[in-house]
Amino acid sequence: MRRSLTVLLALACGLTVANLYYSQPLLDLIADAFGVSQGAATVVVTLTQIGYALGLLFLLPLGDLVENRKLTTRLLIGTAAALLLAAVSPAYSIFLVVSVLIGVTSVVAQILVPLAAHLAPEEQRGALVGKVMGGLLLGILLARTVSSFVAELFGWRAIYFVSAAFMILLALALRRMLPNFVPSHTTGYRALMRTVGELVRTEPALRRRALCQGLLFGAFSAFWTAIAYELIGEHGFGQAQIAIFALVGAGGATAAPLAGKLADRGYGVIGSGGALLLAALMAVLAAVGHGSIVVLALAGFLLDFAVQAHQVMSQHEIYALRSDARARINTVFMTTVFTCGALSSAATGLLHHRFGWTGACVLAAALALTGLIAWAVGRRS
Repeated sequence: MRRSLTVLLALACGLTVANLYYSQPLLDLIADAFGVSQGAATVVVTLTQIGYALGLLFLLPLGDLVENRKLTTRLLIGTAAALLLAAVSPAYSIFLVVSVLIGVTSVVAQILVPLAAHLAPEEQRGALVGKVMGGLLLGILLARTVSSFVAELFGWRAIYFVSAAFMILLALALRRMLPNFVPSHTTGYRALMRTVGELVRTEPALRRRALCQGLLFGAFSAFWTAIAYELIGEHGFGQAQIAIFALVGAGGATAAPLAGKLADRGYGVIGSGGALLLAALMAVLAAVGHGSIVVLALAGFLLDFAVQAHQVMSQHEIYALRSDARARINTVFMTTVFTCGALSSAATGLLHHRFGWTGACVLAAALALTGLIAWAVGRRS
């Protein structure tokens, strides 16, 4: 696990997962371009996350079956093709279909995270996975800033051309630098998928961690799906100002290395409870203090910090369950997470249309509190 490889894995995770979030601050522009309502434009986020969940469910398990370098490079070429189709889509219906394909093929990040766990020494696994996750989380958080700036300068379609070029460069770099990793599972795809269900039945820690992170990610999705509408409608922001605001969320990625070190030292369980509580409090703060940009920025930063810390601590625990099934474990975990995120994005569109920003914040707080209850029940049992 050379330092250069750690950096490349973090970069690859960040750039690929960013494809899921480029559209969030552009929904107003997308709605105008295709002549649809803001509520209809929100469907782009939902469908992209549904596509990602489908990719997690059906493609991610291949990380335990197919040689990982070959798998990741081929998926990256597929992602580049989907991004180019999005950039030239002439109709909204076509753009929605392509959004699903972008989500499906962007699962490369979740193949690389378990691979990092395989390559890392056991005593440093939490810290190294935390560094790779830090890149992934920066990709999530900076995607909105980058897409807003690019849209301001060149129009909203430009980000899809730019990202397609990055996917091709990543495919070349990973093909050159990734070591061969051939998984031990050899009984075929159908048998592999059956074992995914067995993991759900036999690993209560995996079920608990997946549920709590899914609820927390739902809170995250509610906040960031609705925030652009709030900033434009209530504070008169343009795309460049939204881009600058989104930078505050990127600070939440600092949680990943810290959370990894805490998990290595045995504080993963109590730290997870603290993260869930912090997220609920920040959702409430965002609702009551929405008149202040400073309050919204603080709430966004600490909400992101909580989500990222909880995810790294969760992955530290679940990757230790079975070293021969980390990709399938990640399938259960991340499919749950992004299914919850997609459902939350859809609910956010409906609630924001009827109740405005307050409705989105109430949803975020309720999801985080439900996760905290699940954490408390799991700890007691």
